Amino acid sequence: MLLVRKHLCRADNEARANKIEKGRSWLKPAPFAYVRAESLEQVFDLLDEHGDEARILAGGQSLMATLNMRLSAPEVLIDINRIDGLSEITTDGNTLRIGALARHSQVLKSADVAKMAPLITQAMSYVAHQAIRNRGTFGGSIAFADPAAEMPAVSRAINAKIILQSRNGTRSVDANDFFLGLFETAMKPSEILIAVEIPAIADGARTAFMELARRSGDYAIVGIGVQGHLDGGTFSNMRLVFLGAGDRPILASAAAAALDGNPNNDETVAAAQTALDADLDPMADLNGPPEMKMHLARVLTKRALTAFAA
Repeated sequence: MLLVRKHLCRADNEARANKIEKGRSWLKPAPFAYVRAESLEQVFDLLDEHGDEARILAGGQSLMATLNMRLSAPEVLIDINRIDGLSEITTDGNTLRIGALARHSQVLKSADVAKMAPLITQAMSYVAHQAIRNRGTFGGSIAFADPAAEMPAVSRAINAKIILQSRNGTRSVDANDFFLGLFETAMKPSEILIAVEIPAIADGARTAFMELARRSGDYAIVGIGVQGHLDGGTFSNMRLVFLGAGDRPILASAAAAALDGNPNNDETVAAAQTALDADLDPMADLNGPPEMKMHLARVLTKRALTAFAA
């Protein structure tokens, strides 16, 4: 009997070990090559060589998770962190330019960003945790295009332009045209995102940002960014963008139309909430069903507009 128990225990332990080892294999990335690029020309050479099998590594706060879970299995990672000129935050007249490699914490502390694009500053404090903000990049968040992330949504709310570069030159894509679907953008395999340009907020404009998450630092269940005017108690030039409410950041044009030209009162806000039925079609996810997300979107709309008007 003792011998049998020993064999059973040994077999059980081996089964457990195999199960643990099998689980661990999905917490490690598939093999890949790594290149630390020293110039954009080197990046373009590698993109030409590897095409869709290459991934750009900036902050890596989103990419490393997808690698470890084997949701992404590239042939080569191209580290662009040593390339000069991609992390500056500069101004040129009424245009703010944020380099792709500017860290979230750098953007959050920037006086120019706070002055010219206050919605970014408001939203940035919701991005993950301090350790991730210290490493994650502004451009990386937008290029990854997670529909529950803050920066893609904000870029739509503030009419940002995404600056892309390839061997053939640069092009500017309006943020409204950049996000095409779930983790899908207008960026071509031969291009990288090098900067985001933002028009300075208009005089007298206001902003508000809110989101709901299970815990501080988690991805939002639903979030909203608002920018516009409230002159003499009347809404105008309103832009409402939602995160976590679709396969990309959603510009709520029907809700904005319900606000524009109307007074700030309960009736107008209720009309904007009702208009969300035409704007949003949230997907079910681990947080809950679409009906729950629609309810939360309406709740956040009222809260955000109250903060906007305060």
